[in-house]
Amino acid sequence: MPAIQTDGLTKRYGADVYAVSDLSLTIEEGEVFGFLGPNGAGKSTTIDMLMDFVRPTSGSATVLGYDAQDEADAIHKRVGILPDGYSLYHRLSGRKHIEYAIALKESDDDPDEILDRVGLESDAAARPAGTYSKGMGQRLALGMALVGDPDVLILDEPSSGLDPDGIRDIRELARSHADAGGTVFFSSHILSQVEAVCDRVGILARGRLVAIDTIDGLRDAVGTGATIALAVDAAPTGVDLSEIPGLADVTVTDGVLRATCTNPSAKVELIDRVRDGGSAVLDIETHEASLEELFSAYTHATDDRLVVEGDR
Repeated sequence: MPAIQTDGLTKRYGADVYAVSDLSLTIEEGEVFGFLGPNGAGKSTTIDMLMDFVRPTSGSATVLGYDAQDEADAIHKRVGILPDGYSLYHRLSGRKHIEYAIALKESDDDPDEILDRVGLESDAAARPAGTYSKGMGQRLALGMALVGDPDVLILDEPSSGLDPDGIRDIRELARSHADAGGTVFFSSHILSQVEAVCDRVGILARGRLVAIDTIDGLRDAVGTGATIALAVDAAPTGVDLSEIPGLADVTVTDGVLRATCTNPSAKVELIDRVRDGGSAVLDIETHEASLEELFSAYTHATDDRLVVEGDR
């Protein structure tokens, strides 16, 4: 049973304003799934429909096999959510927030254990939430999402306001939750965080899903490949580097040979042929297309293509 599944999920405002259009995706149990898109792409609207905070115009969604519209109460009991733009009760202490979440979910969690897990010390937990910094508030809201050991953890812009230690904690928490059998839906526009922790990613642009795959799969689909740069003592002679399968755009400038490799094995063959051509390889650098570059390639595409696993 998929952890999350949508089929043609659409939210339209007015006659022709689509916040989300025909969204179909499947997220498996035990997966950390990155949901990417620029501001206004429809990420938060999708989450709102999964949680029945907003009703779709058409299409359907299930979470843990429950219908998002007809069985929302069952979903809320088994899902923990850190929403973007959450609100805290300024007069309540951090600990009271956790205790309230425990009572709401009828859980037997230890508040101190939850607070420790998200990095809020006892003196901070005793203070009113209205005195918290943005980062402390983010940690508290995350703690409330973790109450009840949810089967699905939805994190909407979870790194907002956190320092580097807090961002690392979020990554480790997401990974450990999935390793224990849970599912993490990680919605963010901070691409480096998604790249560091997610098994697969879906890219949303203008309300439409334009790509869904692993990071490596997305690289292959857009043909970015990897670049390799060899510092050589002289240009190789008597060899045809253009015939190497999976190699393209070979240039030699100022003692540096550069090429694009769409097949990893091409790197080894390139080095061997350069040496056969009488050149000494002094240094090697490789660069994989970053998620930022892939994100730009997909979100600025002029067509409406949808790249899914198996289409390559």
